Amino acid sequence: MDPSRRRLWPLPGIGRVFPEEGTPGSFWEDRGDRFHAGVDLYAPTGSPVVAIEDGRVISAGIFTSPDLVPYWNRTYQVTLAHASGIFCRYAELGDIPVEQGASVRGGWVIGHVGEVLNLSLIGPGAPPYIRALKDQGHDSMLHLETYGLAPGTSPEYRGGNWFSRIRPAHLLDPAPFLRDTS
Repeated sequence: MDPSRRRLWPLPGIGRVFPEEGTPGSFWEDRGDRFHAGVDLYAPTGSPVVAIEDGRVISAGIFTSPDLVPYWNRTYQVTLAHASGIFCRYAELGDIPVEQGASVRGGWVIGHVGEVLNLSLIGPGAPPYIRALKDQGHDSMLHLETYGLAPGTSPEYRGGNWFSRIRPAHLLDPAPFLRDTS
């Protein structure tokens, strides 16, 4: 790999651990009525999130909200068009200090891990994977998605989940991308 295109782990100071295929929080995890569109990287609330490589902010805004799902807290997302041609959505952030159109360098802070789940509102009617997150104390994380083309909007997509059995061709597994980070 060209050293000028070195990829960085998005959570400095947090171990390089991501879910293996088929485990909770993994890419395209079957959640019964939906599929997980990225990977979840568990980290303490407030942990800095950095751009994996140089890029441009193509969107930034609200990702989850209690207005949509009662046990969600308000979190944010930043989607970057990276220099390598990959698009990354960094989501479930507590804040976003970058704006749409801004250029960023690899390693720059683009947000901080947010607390996505309001654990006190998760009851027996919540999906099993949400109850499992509560039981494991995983209420804060970086949700990371990768795309071969700029992600658009779709009624089948919400809060990091795809509500269709057919995976969009441009939605990529982040694991190989993450394995190539330092």
